[in-house]
Amino acid sequence: MRQSTERKKIACLLADGFEDSEFRVPYDRLQDAGYDVAIIGMKAGQELAGYKKRETATTDLSIDDADPESYAGLLIPGGQSPDHLRIDSRFVDFVKKFDATRRPLAAVCHGPQLLLSAGLQRGRTLTAWPTVQADLRQAGAHVKDEAVVVDGNWVTSRKPDDLAAFSSKFLEELARGERATVPEAPRSAR
Repeated sequence: MRQSTERKKIACLLADGFEDSEFRVPYDRLQDAGYDVAIIGMKAGQELAGYKKRETATTDLSIDDADPESYAGLLIPGGQSPDHLRIDSRFVDFVKKFDATRRPLAAVCHGPQLLLSAGLQRGRTLTAWPTVQADLRQAGAHVKDEAVVVDGNWVTSRKPDDLAAFSSKFLEELARGERATVPEAPRSAR
């Protein structure tokens, strides 16, 4: 049997004002692990700047052209980006549809604001930036103040200091998801 050499795709939802390291660290780790990361924004070819102006990113795809079913995982960096994205129902709908696939979804810092706007937080356990933690609690989420929290298909973290653990756990969950979708080899008849 011929093995596929196609790289798995990860969706990264991004707008201006993203927290520089919360984009760069997981992006680089995903690329190094063999994933193609598609930066999805308001429109394709848009140049975005990080909050600290240390990083820039160019969107690969408009949210209008992004299909949640096409991605093995979803990355939502923090900073001001999630707040800009959550006012646009197209991004909120993308998050809802992606979450319904049960594939790994990783959100850091203010990233869970998109989960909150999508109404997905009630009864879920997660973490976020301290001010977002309060909003999540009030909206019915179970919040832990830990570096990384995994609940089902969600991987969440609080801040840039958590990025090494966050990126490693996201990669682990992606690998687990890939193993779960590999069909078993047929058993030979005896």
